[in-house]
Amino acid sequence: MMVWAQLTGRESLRDISDSLKGHQKKFHHLGFGKSVCRSTLSQANEKREVKIFQLMSERMVETAQQARIDLNPLFEDDINFRVYAGDSTTIPLEKNTFWWSKIQHGSGGLKMHTLFDLLSSIPVCTIITGHEIRDQSIMGLFHYQAGSLYVFNKAYVKLRSLSAMDDLGAYFIVRRKKRMNFEILKERDCPNPKEGVLRDLEIRLSNRWAESRYTKPMRMIYYYSKENNQTFEFLTNQFDMEAHKIAYLYKCRWQIELFFKWIKQHLKIKRFYGTSENAVKIQIYVGIITYCLVAIVEKVYKLNRSPFELLRMLSVSLFEKRSLREFLEEHKQEEKYQNDTSLMFKLF
Repeated sequence: MMVWAQLTGRESLRDISDSLKGHQKKFHHLGFGKSVCRSTLSQANEKREVKIFQLMSERMVETAQQARIDLNPLFEDDINFRVYAGDSTTIPLEKNTFWWSKIQHGSGGLKMHTLFDLLSSIPVCTIITGHEIRDQSIMGLFHYQAGSLYVFNKAYVKLRSLSAMDDLGAYFIVRRKKRMNFEILKERDCPNPKEGVLRDLEIRLSNRWAESRYTKPMRMIYYYSKENNQTFEFLTNQFDMEAHKIAYLYKCRWQIELFFKWIKQHLKIKRFYGTSENAVKIQIYVGIITYCLVAIVEKVYKLNRSPFELLRMLSVSLFEKRSLREFLEEHKQEEKYQNDTSLMFKLF
C-alpha cells in the first residue's frame, strides 16, 4: 500500500484512504482487508518495525543491481570494474512537528548517506541518520568490495577509512582538503595536457596527524575544469589509470546528485505521511523500494523512457486488470506510431 502511495503521488494518509475507496471491491485480492482507514495506517506507521522495510529495500536494491548490471552508459570499455559514488543529502524537518529530530541551525532534519552504483544507477547502500552526523563518520559503515572504485567529495576525507579501503584492495578518488601537507615522491608524465590534467604526482602525506593514519604513497592529480573554471586536486590510490580518466570518474559522481534530486522531486520523501521517527524512516525506505521497482521495470522491458515518464505511466494503471507487459508494449507501439507520424509530416 505504501508503494502504491509512492507510485501514485498520494499527499497524505487521508488522501491514501480516500483514493482507495473507489477500489474497495479489490481489497480482498490485494490483502487490504475490508477497509483502509487513516487511523489504521497511522498506527501501523508508528508501530511497524523499520528493520523490515530496511531489509526489503536492501533486497530490492540487490535485485535491481543484478537486473541492470550490464548497463554501461557512462564509461569506456576499458573501465570494467564497479564504480560507486558516496554522498549524503539532507531532508529538512520542521522542528515543531518532528519533535524528536535534533535541532541544528534552527531546524531539524535527517540525512540519507548513500553509496550509488554509477553503472546501474542503483543506490546500493543507504544509511539514515540525524542531520547533525558528519559525512566522514559514516565511511566505516559502508560495505566496500575489493577491486571496486569509490568516489567521494572532500567531506569524506577520513584517512583511517581510506587506508582500510586500500588494505582491502578497493580504490578511492577523493578531493584533497586544504592543509593536507605532503611531500612529492615522483612527478609523473602528463601525455595529454589538453585533457585538463596539469600535474600528476606521487606523494606521501606529511602532516603529523596524517602520517600515522595513511602511511602509504598516494597519487595526487591537479585537474583544470573549463566548465567550472576551477582547478581540482584529487587524491587516489589508483596508480594504473590515466589521469584524465580519474578526473572523468570524479565528474561522473554528479549522478548521485541527480538521484537525490529525482527521488526528492518525484517520490514522497519530503512530505511525510506521519510525524514519528518510525513513520519517516519507513517512508524513506519505501521510496528507495519504489525507485528500484521503476528501475527494474525500465530495464526488463527495455523502455526508452526516463524514470519519471515511467512513473507517470504506472501511476494511472496500477488497478487495471491486465499484464504489465501488455500495457507497456501498447505504449511502445503508440510511441512508434507517433514517431512515424511526425516523420511523415516532416517529409511532406
